[in-house]
Amino acid sequence: MPEVTTRPLQGIGNYDLLNKIAEGGMGAVYKGRHRESGQIVAIKIIPPATAKNPVLLQRFKTEYEAAKQLDHPNIVKAIEYDASGPNPFLVMEFVDGESLGNLIEREGPIPEDLAVRIIAQVCQGLHRAHKQKLIHRDVKPDNVMLTSDYTAKLTDLGLVKEVDGDLNLTKTGRGLGTPHFMAPEQFRNAKHADVRCDIYSIGATLYMMVTGEVPFGKVGPLDCWMKKIRNDFTPPRELKPDLSDRVDWAIRRAMSGDPDQRPATCREFVEDLTGLTIRAKAPQQAVNPNAQTIETPTTSNLPWYLVYKDDTGETHTVKGTTDGIRKALKEGLLGDAVNIRACQSKQGPFKYLKDHPEFRDLVISPAPMEQQKKNVDPNAAVGTAQMEIVPRDNMYESDAERVSMKRMPQPMLYPGNNTLPPQIPLTTPKKFDWAFWGIIGAVVIATLTTLVVFWPKK
Repeated sequence: MPEVTTRPLQGIGNYDLLNKIAEGGMGAVYKGRHRESGQIVAIKIIPPATAKNPVLLQRFKTEYEAAKQLDHPNIVKAIEYDASGPNPFLVMEFVDGESLGNLIEREGPIPEDLAVRIIAQVCQGLHRAHKQKLIHRDVKPDNVMLTSDYTAKLTDLGLVKEVDGDLNLTKTGRGLGTPHFMAPEQFRNAKHADVRCDIYSIGATLYMMVTGEVPFGKVGPLDCWMKKIRNDFTPPRELKPDLSDRVDWAIRRAMSGDPDQRPATCREFVEDLTGLTIRAKAPQQAVNPNAQTIETPTTSNLPWYLVYKDDTGETHTVKGTTDGIRKALKEGLLGDAVNIRACQSKQGPFKYLKDHPEFRDLVISPAPMEQQKKNVDPNAAVGTAQMEIVPRDNMYESDAERVSMKRMPQPMLYPGNNTLPPQIPLTTPKKFDWAFWGIIGAVVIATLTTLVVFWPKK
C-alpha cells in the first residue's frame, strides 16, 4: 500500500503562512501575514487528530476568549479564532522576540535588576487577569514572551479559569499545570486554584530567572509535591550568592507551601521585591485595590512613627528613618516585632509591620504547608490516574541535570549580630499529652501495688 503524505499548509483562512515558529503537543505555531492588510501575526493551528478531542478543542477556544477580554500591553493579544475547518486555528499578536524560557536556556541566570523588571511586567499582566476574575494556572518561563527591549508579554491562557464563572475545564480532583512551577495545592485540585496559585508560579518563575535552575530539580510529580509542601528546595541565594536578601526572601515567601503565607496579590509581591509601598499618584488619592494596573512603587522621605510595648507592658512611641528602624528591629531593641505598629503620620492610622513592605521581610517567614493541609493521600493528590499534566515543549533538561537538591537550611543570622530577626510565630506549642502520661501513671501504680501485695513478708 503506497505511503500517504500530507501536503504542508501554505495558508489558512485569510492568512499566508510564512514559517513555523514552534511546535508542541497542542499543535504548531506559525508566523503569518494577513492577505489584505499585510499584518504580521502568530497563528496557532491544531492538527485534525487533536481537533477531534472536544476537551482540547474547548481549551483552545478558552485561550482565545480569555485573551480577547484582557487588553493589556503585557498580555499577548488575541485577534481571531476559527474552528469551522478541519484545522482549527487561533490568530494572536506576533511578538518579535523569544520566550523567557529560551533566554534562560541560552544565557543562564538573568541579572537581578533585569529579572525584577521583567517579572514586574508579568505581574502587571497577571494583575489585570486577576481583576477580571481569571486565574492563569500555568505561569512559567515558557509562557512569557520577550521583545528585543525586554518587554514581557504573558501568553498561553489555555488553562485559565474564572473565579466565579463556568470558564473551567478541570474536573474535581485533577491538577493542571506544569509540576515544577505550580502550587502544591493545585496538584490535588486545580478547580479551586486561586490568585495565590499564580503567585506561587510567579515566584518559581523568578527563581529560575535568577538562578538558571529549574525549581526542585529533575523529579517526578509525587516527589515534587512532597518537596513543595515541606518547602524543601535550595534557597536561591545559595545558588547565586550575589542575590540580594530582599529578592531571595520575596521568592521564598511566594513559594511557601502554605498558601496563607504567600502574598495575596501581584501588587503585594512587587512590594516584597522592591521593599517599597505602592502609593497613589496623587497625595489626596487613595490606592485603589480594584485598579487594573499596579502603580509604580515609590520611595517616601517621611519619617516613621512606631508604637510598641516594652517588657513591662508600657507603651512607647518612637520616630526614625526606614534604615534606622530596620536596624533596631534586627537587633531586637524594640521588643516583639509582631505587635509593633507603624505609620508615616503621627496621627495614624497605625498598621502592623507585616502590612508595610519596608519591614515585612523582618516579620514574615516562608512557611511549609500546615499539617492539616498535608493530611491527604499522596497517590490521590498526584497519582497518574488523578493528575493531568500539560506537556512542556522544553523542560530544560540540561539545567535540571545541574541541580543539586538540598534541604532548606536554618534561618541565617544577621551579619554582626547573634540574634535572629523577630518573626511571626508559624507554629503552635504542642499540647500536653494527657492520654500518654495517664497510661504511664497507671502502669506505675499497678507495679507498685503488685510489689506491696506480693512482696515476701519477714
